[in-house]
Amino acid sequence: MLPNKTSLAPPGIAGELSAQRLRTTRPSAAALSVLALAAGVFLILPMVLERHAVDLLVFCGLYAIAGAGVGFLLGQGGIVNLGQAAFYGIGGYASAYCSARLGWPAPAGIAIGIVLSLAIAALIGQPILRLSGYFLALATLALGIICTNIYFEADFITGGTLGVPGVPKLAVGGVIFDTPEKFYYLVWPIAFATILAMHNLMGSRIGLALQAMRDAPDAAMVMAIDNARLKLWIFMLSSGLGALSGSLFAHYVGFVNVDSFGVDKSILFLLVPVIGGASVPAGVIVGALFIGLVPELLSTLGDIHRVLFGLALVASVVFFPDGLWGLGRDLTGLVRRRSGATRGETTP
Repeated sequence: MLPNKTSLAPPGIAGELSAQRLRTTRPSAAALSVLALAAGVFLILPMVLERHAVDLLVFCGLYAIAGAGVGFLLGQGGIVNLGQAAFYGIGGYASAYCSARLGWPAPAGIAIGIVLSLAIAALIGQPILRLSGYFLALATLALGIICTNIYFEADFITGGTLGVPGVPKLAVGGVIFDTPEKFYYLVWPIAFATILAMHNLMGSRIGLALQAMRDAPDAAMVMAIDNARLKLWIFMLSSGLGALSGSLFAHYVGFVNVDSFGVDKSILFLLVPVIGGASVPAGVIVGALFIGLVPELLSTLGDIHRVLFGLALVASVVFFPDGLWGLGRDLTGLVRRRSGATRGETTP
């Protein structure tokens, strides 16, 4: 949050910056057309795809929700978070324990998981967010490792290696989401709503402060921006999204154990925005689809598919540093420039 007594810049400059920011983040007519087309495709996919393919897309939606929080931290705050699986596990275990063992309604377990994640993020975020660079990344990695060990030892809640079975299917408004097709229509609207909210947040006054904190932290402090509080706020936001994704995962698969929330999940959630594009919230959609679908497609080639997937990850990072979304944006800009040049040559 920003202090009320000051702004990022003097009123005139701040207004111009806000207007410029809103112009750059407001989608164009072409972008809206593409989004409408994509929404239509997403609506009909469960009707034409096999059950296994829809199941993969459900997991892609879960990855997009958790990865959106990591991507916002990385793209807007410059914070590398390798501990998202910790909050993913908190949400998963909270929903599993409350629903399967206490018999509480599913929304109660989801809410408890999110609140616990926010509280823990607020508690541990204050000391670790004072670090920066590799030290901060290592601190978040240590958080994930510590939570994994806690999940293993606290078997009276988590069930240890046996886990918590019998998590009931999620029911909302009398609709039971007990098939991949039904759950698809739940998880992807949540993912799209999350991305839209983050897009709007980037165009707000807080978005300007985040950009200033990321690009020039010392100058932001001079402008009375509380960098520490802002970092803590977006860290809590990221943890809440991780918990939400973990809760949805628990209700979808009906079973959780320690293996579901290992450090490898944190790396996966970080890869989602890195591959898709951390600077744009919608990039996590591309990254989640890449992470969820490409290994399945390569699996038809045999045991070498893991090596090929690793090479694909390296190639995407090396050749497309702005992510696959940035590649698409650059190609679109190139087509527009060439189209404009052609019109200019033919126009008297």
